[in-house]
Amino acid sequence: MQTDDPERPAEQAPFYGRRKTTFRRFVFFSSVFVTNLACCAWLADLFWRMGFQKAHYPVMAVFIVLNGLLTLGSFHALFGFFAGWTGRKGKAARIMSLADGVEGPLKKRHAVVMPVYNEDSVKTCARIEAIHRSIAATGHLDSFDFFILSDTRDLDLWVLEETSWANLCRKLGGFGRIYYRRRRTNENRKAGNIGDFVRKWGGNYEAMLVLDADSLMDGNDILRMARVMEAHPKLGILQTPPKLIRGASVFTRLQQFAMRLYGPLFVRGLNFWQLGGGSYWGHNAFIRIQPFSEYCELPALPGREPFGGRILSHDFVEAALMVARGWEVWLAWDVEGTYEEAPPTLMDHLVRDRRWCQGNLQHLWLIFARKLPFSVRMHLFMGIMAYLGSPLWFLFLLLGTWVAWDRMESGLSQLPFESLVDRWFGIDGVQQSLILTAVIFTLLFLPKILAVLRALLVPHIRRGFGGMLPIVSGAMIETVVSVLLAPSVMVAHTMMVLSILSGRAVGWGNQNRETDGTAWFDAFRIHAPQLLLGLIWTAVAIRIGYSPDEPFRLQNYAFAAWMSPILAGLILSAPVSVWTSRSRYGRALRHRSLLCTPEELDPPEILRLADDANAAVDPALDASREARRGLVAAIVDPYVNGVHVSLLEACEIQPEAEELAERCLAGGPAGLGKEELSELLYHSAAMLMMHRAVWLRASDGIHSTWTRAVESYRQRLDFPGADPI
Repeated sequence: MQTDDPERPAEQAPFYGRRKTTFRRFVFFSSVFVTNLACCAWLADLFWRMGFQKAHYPVMAVFIVLNGLLTLGSFHALFGFFAGWTGRKGKAARIMSLADGVEGPLKKRHAVVMPVYNEDSVKTCARIEAIHRSIAATGHLDSFDFFILSDTRDLDLWVLEETSWANLCRKLGGFGRIYYRRRRTNENRKAGNIGDFVRKWGGNYEAMLVLDADSLMDGNDILRMARVMEAHPKLGILQTPPKLIRGASVFTRLQQFAMRLYGPLFVRGLNFWQLGGGSYWGHNAFIRIQPFSEYCELPALPGREPFGGRILSHDFVEAALMVARGWEVWLAWDVEGTYEEAPPTLMDHLVRDRRWCQGNLQHLWLIFARKLPFSVRMHLFMGIMAYLGSPLWFLFLLLGTWVAWDRMESGLSQLPFESLVDRWFGIDGVQQSLILTAVIFTLLFLPKILAVLRALLVPHIRRGFGGMLPIVSGAMIETVVSVLLAPSVMVAHTMMVLSILSGRAVGWGNQNRETDGTAWFDAFRIHAPQLLLGLIWTAVAIRIGYSPDEPFRLQNYAFAAWMSPILAGLILSAPVSVWTSRSRYGRALRHRSLLCTPEELDPPEILRLADDANAAVDPALDASREARRGLVAAIVDPYVNGVHVSLLEACEIQPEAEELAERCLAGGPAGLGKEELSELLYHSAAMLMMHRAVWLRASDGIHSTWTRAVESYRQRLDFPGADPI
C-alpha cells in the first residue's frame, strides 16, 4: 500500500524531544523505584526486628511486586495532579496543540469504522447517525466515509443490520458515504475484521477512526484529531481516553463516576512518561492506515489457546509494533468528546475481564522480545500485572494468615532484635508497623484524595459534578463499595488465571450492555467460591489470637479486625453483586444527585444527537415484526428482500442452492441448519426464487411460517391491536 508522503518516520522530528522524554521517564520511574525500595526496606527491617523466619521471605518477595504496582499506580495520579497545574497549553506534552488555530479543509480522506458483533443494530446506527450529524455540523463531512463492519453470526440480526443501515442511508443521504459489510467468515475476531477493511478499502484513506459498537465521539474532536494526523506525519496512532456514559445500574454509575473523577489524573500521569511511546486501547482512536497495514498484521502465537493461537488483546501489540518501527503513538488526554458504555453488572464485567485476562497473559510471549522500546515493555507489563496482581494479592494475604497462625500455634514469644530503624529513629516495633501501614494506605487512597481535592479547587470541575457535597459524598460511596467489591474481583481474577494456566480458552461472545439486575440464584452460584472462602477465612482469623480464658478481650481479635474489609467483601459478594446490578437503585442515587457525572448533569450535544437519532427505524423497511422477523422478512418482505439481495453478488441459481431453497420452503427455517440457512442468505438467485414462491404458491404448498408471514400483511392499520405493516 502506498502513501502520498514519501518521507519515512525516522526522518521526521518527533513531537517531543528524545532527551526530554528520557528525562521525564527517569524522573517518574526513579521516584517509583525509590519509594518502593524504601517501603520494602522498612518492612525487611521490621521482620528483622521481629526475628526473621523462613515464611517472611515469600512475604517479602510478593510485597516487593505488589507495593511496586501500588506505587506505580499512585504515582501516575500524583504526577498527573502536578502536571495539571502547568496548564493545558503550558509545559504539558500536548499533541493536540498541533490542531490549535488550524482552519481550512482537510487535505486527506479519512474513514470512520465501527466493527459490530451481534449488536442492537438500531442503537448502533443511532450512534453512527449522531457522529455523522456532528461531523456534518463542522462543515467537513466530505472528508469522511463511514463503515459498519459486521461479524454478526446471528442470521436474524444480520438482516436487521441491513435494514437499519438502508434506512440510515436513505434518511441521511448516506449512500456512497455510509457503507455496510458483513464478513462471511469472522476469522481472528475484531482484529481480523479491521484487517479485512484495511486490505480491501484502506488504500483510499489516510487514517481511520476505529470505534466500538458503543462508542460516541464529538465531530469537532474528530476533526481536530484528523488535523493532528495530517500535521504530524510521524504519528501512527492517536488514542483518546473515553468517558463512560449512560450508566443505569449502581455498578455502572460507580464506574463512570470513578473514571470521570479520578481518570483524568491517571491519564495525565500516564502521558507524563509515555509521550510518543503510548498504547492503543482498541477503540476511539485514529490510526494511520499505511503503517498499520505494513506492520500490524498479527501472526498466531505458537501452540494452542489460551496462551497460543490468535492474540486476543491485539490493540496493545499493534501499538507496540508501531512504536518499534519508529511511529509515534500518543494519548490525546485533553480530548473531551469521546465516550463509551460499560457492562451493567459485576458479573458482566467479569465475563469481559475473562477475555481480557487471556489476551493480556498472551503478552508473556512478547514482553521479552528483542528490539522493543522501554515504553512498549512497560505497557505490556502493566497489562499483564492488571490480572496477575490479583493472585499475587491473594497469595500475600494467605501468607500473612499463615505467618499469624504459625506465630499463634508456636506459642513462642518474639525476641526483639536491634534494627536500623530503631537505631536511627528510636521508635518501637508497633510504631514502625503503624508507619508502614499509614504509608501503604496513603499510596492506596492518594489518587482519590488528589482527585477530590482537584475537583473542589477547580471551579468548572466542581460545577460539572454538581458542587462540593455531591463530589465528597459520591467519592465516599464509591470508596466503600469499591472496598467491598475488590475481594470478590480478586478471587474471580485468581480463578481466571488458574483456569487459563490449566489450558481453558475463552470463547468470543457479544457484550451485554443492558440488563436490569443479576438474579439472586445466579449471584450465589457465581460467587459461591468467594462466600465459602470468606466463611472459612473468617473462622481462621477469629481463631488466631483467640483465648478461651479472655474471650472478650479486643486484642484477641486484632487479626480478624485487620482482615475484616477483605472478609466482609468475600462474605457479602453475592448481595453486593445483586445490589449494584439494580437499575432502580441507580435511579435513586441519580435522583439524589449522587454518583452523577458532568455528562449527566449537562449532556453534551453528541449525546443529545444520539438520544434523538431514529433514522434507522422506518415502518416501510422493517425486519423486526414478530411474524416476519429477520431471516423470514428477508425472504417474504419485498423491500427487505430487495435490500438484502442488492448487497449480494448476482448469480445464477445452482441445483444445490435450489434444493436447499425448496427444503426451506417446505419445512420452514427450522428444517435447515444454521450453515445451510447462511448459504441461502448469501445466494441472491435463491433468495429471489424463494421470495416469488412464498407469494405465488398455494398456502398448502409451503410451510406455515411463510403463510403466516404473508397473512400478516393483510391486517388493517386501524384494527385495534393490529401490528402495523
